[in-house]
Amino acid sequence: MMKFSNAIGSAAVIVTTMLASAQMSTIQAGGRDGIVTVKSRYSVGETVNRIKRSVEEKGITLFGVIDQAKLGNAAGNKVRPSRLVMFGNPALGTTFITANPLAGLDWPVRVLVYQAKDGSVYAAYTDFDWIAKRHRIQSRNREFAMASKVIQAVSDSVKE
Repeated sequence: MMKFSNAIGSAAVIVTTMLASAQMSTIQAGGRDGIVTVKSRYSVGETVNRIKRSVEEKGITLFGVIDQAKLGNAAGNKVRPSRLVMFGNPALGTTFITANPLAGLDWPVRVLVYQAKDGSVYAAYTDFDWIAKRHRIQSRNREFAMASKVIQAVSDSVKE
């Protein structure tokens, strides 16, 4: 009986340690859901323009902007201002896809610029550490670090 209870106690400690470790890693990787949100000091339109300018100044390919509010409103849904900006560096971004094809779900980089109910404007994106964990990519640390620096610099251009 004593050996059995020691095994249960040891298992409980291991599980508790694993859960605490998992919780810490998700917090470090942009929160529990991997989303990083930056409050912008500009309107949705100006935030998008500044992000586009920052991307272009860095020599990164701008793939496009989807005006989600325009699409939603045209479909009869009342949507607050919301635009999805898509950009990336194919030489860098496709290295994630070569490590795991499912990483294509998170590339190109997407930044959602939206207006909240209170009128505040935010730019949100998926944290690259979280993307690496999500797709179990451990062989591209340098590339993920580089991508993280780029997205941080881009979002800093609008940060309040």
